[in-house]
Parts: sequence; structure tokens; C-alpha cells
Amino acid sequence: QVQLVESGGGSVQAGGSLNVSCVASGYTYCMGWFRQAPGKEREGVVILWTVSGAAQYADAVKGRFTISQDNAKNTLFLHMNSLKPEDTAQYYCAADYDKCGHWSPSAFSYWGQGTQVTVSS
Repeated sequence: QVQLVESGGGSVQAGGSLNVSCVASGYTYCMGWFRQAPGKEREGVVILWTVSGAAQYADAVKGRFTISQDNAKNTLFLHMNSLKPEDTAQYYCAADYDKCGHWSPSAFSYWGQGTQVTVSS
């Protein structure tokens, strides 16, 4: 069982930047960030193969969000720039131990509690 603990997030005006981070308690093969806005389904933002460092970004955030990791600290970071009001959502860290590359939330075995990101216009 891997526990994921997110931190960061907060409120910012459109065009601003925020960072969120996620600490994993154990080994992960794949990590990712998902988000869920009120009344909407949870959607993938970025997926990272933790060993290779390869990442896939959702079209909505390409060029604005960047994922990075500190392997020594089992920590995942999401750097969010040029934020838009439509980026407002609860952001969740997710992980799995043996598969990657799937955007469906059901493909991830472990989830954090979520952290709120609010972007005002």
C-alpha cells in the first residue's frame, strides 16, 4: 500500500503560477496528476513514468504545466504557469505500481486526498 500526500495549491489570479507537490510513501512505477471541478468528471492532467522520467500531458495544459520529480525523496511536483479560470479544480496525485500510460482514473491504484487550486479572472 502506497500513501500519497499532496501539498501546495491555493488561490491565484489568471495568468499566475502555483505549484503542488505529492510525497509517496513507497515505490511507484507511474505517477500522475488528475483534477476534478465541481460537477465534472475527474480528468487526467499529466502522467509520468517514474523510472524513465517520460511524461504525457493533457492538451489543455501543454506548454503551461510541467511535471518533475525528486526520486530520492519520492516526491512529485506540478508546476502550473499561465493559469486560467478553467484550471480551477481539486487536484489529485495518483500512482500505480505496474502500469502507466492510461488516462482513466481506474488505472491508478493509489490516490491522495486532493488539494484545491482556484484561479480567479
